Amino acid sequence: MPERARHWRPPFVLDAAVVLAPQQRGKGDPAMLRDAAGITWLAANTPDGPGTLALLGRASGEFEATTWGPGARFLLDGLPALLGAADDDTGFAAHHDVVARARRELPGLRIGSTGRVWDALVPAVLEQKVTSIEARRSWRELCLRFGEPAPGPAPAGLRVPPTPLAIRSIVDWNWHKAGVDLTRRTTLIAAARVAHRLGCAAELGGAQGRALLRKVRGIGVWTAAEIAQRAWGDPDAVSIGDFHIPAIVGHALTGRALDDAGMLAELAPYAPQRQRVVRYLEAAGFSRPRFGPRYPVRDYRAM
Repeated sequence: MPERARHWRPPFVLDAAVVLAPQQRGKGDPAMLRDAAGITWLAANTPDGPGTLALLGRASGEFEATTWGPGARFLLDGLPALLGAADDDTGFAAHHDVVARARRELPGLRIGSTGRVWDALVPAVLEQKVTSIEARRSWRELCLRFGEPAPGPAPAGLRVPPTPLAIRSIVDWNWHKAGVDLTRRTTLIAAARVAHRLGCAAELGGAQGRALLRKVRGIGVWTAAEIAQRAWGDPDAVSIGDFHIPAIVGHALTGRALDDAGMLAELAPYAPQRQRVVRYLEAAGFSRPRFGPRYPVRDYRAM
């Protein structure tokens, strides 16, 4: 499949690294990496098939994108949205000094969207109730063993995430090798069976899109929000039930840890853009205090 190319200059201030950060699942993500030349490589499943995107930002502010594979056109057409062009912060106002400061210091932060529900769904389900170390290890294992090599002249190791058909083909012992327990694998298989319908969630967007995702047994409020944040750049999809986020929001806005109810109360004035606040706080470097209980890192492969 011949390559396609595009040059795009955003009509707004843009920090591509900050915008793309939520799309990458750790530094060892097989589906997304940045090479020594500063090119960001992304391998993806699209409605047209697998595709590879190579993205390079120039000092002039222009971005050069090259794509390969059956999904090349989809990825090229989606470039502006990926970099936040579809994001709209109209009406957003800071109700806390720390949010106002983060907004001033991060003018290039926007919420990007991929339009690809399935590729956001698989790692989100893998992250349910486990540490990020466990989830990323499973994501790497599934991509390397059951994904395809990225089309085009991609760096070695760049892989297209496993398709719904590939997920349904995985036998029990391979799930075990990937460190995925019965609950999460059951959810992934259930989602794979209706993946052709779940793509509509990005078209619906907002609460409707999240509600459609939650029709899959095993996809709850947290998972739906994690998918929505990435697939359609949902500015209000807060990850309720997260181990870290209530503490991040609480310490940043009130100086103390909060539970989900307390977090939602603090974020209420920002609706319908509550997730935008979380992104500002995370991008500004706020994190969960490094004390208190932690989830143990388990290795299901040894069980």
